[in-house]
Amino acid sequence: MYRDHSVAVVVPAYNEEHQIGKVIDTMPDLVDWIVIVDDRSRDRTAAVVGEYAQKESRVVLLRHEVNQGVGGAIATGYMWARDHDCAIAVVMAGDAQMDPADLPALLDPIVDDVADYSKGNRLVTGEAFKKIPRIRFFGNSALSLLTKIASGYWHVADSQTGYTAINSAALKAIDWTRMYKRYGQPNDLLVKLNVYGFRVIDVPIRPVYDVGEKSGINIKKAIFTIGSLLVRLFFWRLKEKYIIRSFHPLVFFYAFGMFMFAISIVFFFRTLVLWVAQGSIPEISFLVWLFSFAISFNAISFAMWFDYDENKHLNPPMRHRDVQRSLTGRQGGD
Repeated sequence: MYRDHSVAVVVPAYNEEHQIGKVIDTMPDLVDWIVIVDDRSRDRTAAVVGEYAQKESRVVLLRHEVNQGVGGAIATGYMWARDHDCAIAVVMAGDAQMDPADLPALLDPIVDDVADYSKGNRLVTGEAFKKIPRIRFFGNSALSLLTKIASGYWHVADSQTGYTAINSAALKAIDWTRMYKRYGQPNDLLVKLNVYGFRVIDVPIRPVYDVGEKSGINIKKAIFTIGSLLVRLFFWRLKEKYIIRSFHPLVFFYAFGMFMFAISIVFFFRTLVLWVAQGSIPEISFLVWLFSFAISFNAISFAMWFDYDENKHLNPPMRHRDVQRSLTGRQGGD
């Protein structure tokens, strides 16, 4: 228990026989259940967890008959936590890349009713650029920017971190059978939380690398795959939140801005073709391109501003004490 709240830690695991023991051994005493979801591992992950379960009553082993991806494993763990009336469900990786010392900082905003979902942010401690591999750092930054636009959580960064905590209200509201099952799960969940009106807060955590983990992510492929997912989620959120559930004029600004942007692209290429063919740029074509691009830029900017303003109450500011705890290494808990 943590401050009279039951805590279940969901651990998605795939081929983690060498790391999963460390995750269990370092789990803080405040955790009531360690729910490890074996996602059809090809090694001895399930056997190792089974041995721990015989000695440690907190350990719960769930096994997939078919590999579902990290998102599918998390969804299975979340459903277990929901069905067992857990007050808070935390996600920690099975490769020991998440520092247990950061757990109280993630739990506090939930317990204090400041947020419904707290997520780690590795980018604010000053260690991220030094510790995170460069291609992953820049890929994460690009996806974080796109996730801000797609999700409506404009203050949220480090969108790809999986170190999170969620309260029972959100656990019961989300349909986990429809959760995206691969590496885009954190992005998909943020969009769904926004549509349902849940508060999300960033919490500084320490980036952990070179502890024996083996990444299965193809960075270049993930950027394009998750990027296309975010485009679909963006339009889904606009439809669900600003058309079906309630109406907001920002949809007109987005629609008009995108229409004018399409026109600007047409006239941009027309201008290039005429420039190459005639050796000069027709003034009318250039002015139409410039006008349509300026109008589209302004319309989309206004739409983003409206979206930002509409979602401010769902973006609690990062708390000073959590930043201090992360920077000084201070710990807390009951």
